[in-house]
Amino acid sequence: MKYVLGIDLGTSGTKTVLFDQNGKGIASATVEYPLYQPQNGWAEQDPADWANAALATIQSVLKQSGVNPEDVVSLGISGQMHGLVMLDEDNQVIRRSIIWADQRTAKECEEITEKVGYDTLIRITANPALTGFTLSKVMWVRKHEPDNYARCRHILLPKDYVRFVLTGDYATEVSDASGMQMLDVPNRCWSQELLELLDIDPALLPKVYESCEVTGHISAEAAAKTGLSEKTLVVGGAGDNAAAAVGTGVVEDGKAFTTIGTSGVVFAHTDQLAIDPKGRVHTFCCAVPGAWHVMGVVQAAGLSLKWFRDNFCAAEMEAAKQMGVDAYELTNKEAAESPIGANKLLYAPYLMGERTPHLDADCRGMFFGLSAMHQRRDLLRAVMEGVTYSLNDCLSILAGMGVAPETMLACGGGGKSPFWRQMLADVMNCPVATTVNTEGPALGVAILASVGAGLYPSVQEACRQMIRVNPAQEPIAENVPKYAKVYALYTELYRANKDLFKRLGGLDA
Repeated sequence: MKYVLGIDLGTSGTKTVLFDQNGKGIASATVEYPLYQPQNGWAEQDPADWANAALATIQSVLKQSGVNPEDVVSLGISGQMHGLVMLDEDNQVIRRSIIWADQRTAKECEEITEKVGYDTLIRITANPALTGFTLSKVMWVRKHEPDNYARCRHILLPKDYVRFVLTGDYATEVSDASGMQMLDVPNRCWSQELLELLDIDPALLPKVYESCEVTGHISAEAAAKTGLSEKTLVVGGAGDNAAAAVGTGVVEDGKAFTTIGTSGVVFAHTDQLAIDPKGRVHTFCCAVPGAWHVMGVVQAAGLSLKWFRDNFCAAEMEAAKQMGVDAYELTNKEAAESPIGANKLLYAPYLMGERTPHLDADCRGMFFGLSAMHQRRDLLRAVMEGVTYSLNDCLSILAGMGVAPETMLACGGGGKSPFWRQMLADVMNCPVATTVNTEGPALGVAILASVGAGLYPSVQEACRQMIRVNPAQEPIAENVPKYAKVYALYTELYRANKDLFKRLGGLDA
């Protein structure tokens, strides 16, 4: 039996899972790390935390499993997208990584659009300039930290920094690179035209591979730290959402998935390049060679519920600890006691600004309709409904582009909740299913690793052999129109407050 490793580098922690070649999980380990927010709207992490977490979790799963390291033939890494890692000439990290959730670069996005041109940006990168993307972070460092920029010799994404630690190779792959906004997305290579317009040295950027291509192998140093064999191959891997697509089998036309992790995503595969000229959803290269995906992203999906839990659910967290269960089990039960519409309470999940569909770094979260009658269960339900409505915003735009999935697969922490999945099914009015294996991105990059190692001839065939799907939850007919009425009001909240959000952002007090 051969084995493959999937490493999922998330925002809250890194999870490594060892799979056999049939897709069965053998062992897993997770290490968490902090998020730094030195100013309102900023978000940073220490790349050393990612590297240490990857090394520790690899070592842990090998020890747990007792598998011969020689039989671990390949590994893939899934990563939170868009983070900027800068290395100096000695390969030392220059500064903490500015990650995907950071919103400091609005002025740099304006500068990029002015220098490159909106239409040219869409033609080359398939997306408008956004605060979350890596390019605007590079521009920000060049403007505000010129000494750090002058020292920079290599620019890497989060997962690709972990790859460097494991292999010594400077490499990335098309799905994650698409979110840097320096890739020619239609042609799957760095854009010399864009780099010249912005005076960015292409030598700073790593070599680009397809997601299932082999980029190198484990170095002697990493083998000593992890217990892996130096023969273990490392493939391109994928950005977290592209990896989740592979891990749920969304690798062919007509398939889509929703993930509720820290951020939220609605993701659809397409064999034909499709671009939204308004830039409300993102078109990236996907982890299947020669194909793309269209993706709507919500900045604070699971983050919204975690924020509420951490600040207002101490009793549930303590009770869960004593019962030996996940605190979210208790908060879900509490939310289910509130009716659809949460007794006329709505929540807008804009804690970190928003990407789809508003592209607004200034908008912020809010409860609308709060009254003395509301209890904690109503606020919990409103948070879950607000996140679900924001995901439905994404789906509505995809439908307008001719992408209307027949079924939706759910993944991420929120996707594990039957209550939340039923809410998704009722709001989106389509069946929502899960895979038997819930590892999502980790399984996805393990599947890519299996293809890179030659265990399967294609990503599609590997998915057919390694993924199994549970029966779907169907929409409850009587719930669909009830949610539709609330959603119609929800869609008015942003428009009614857009100018106020901007004024709030400029407030000095």
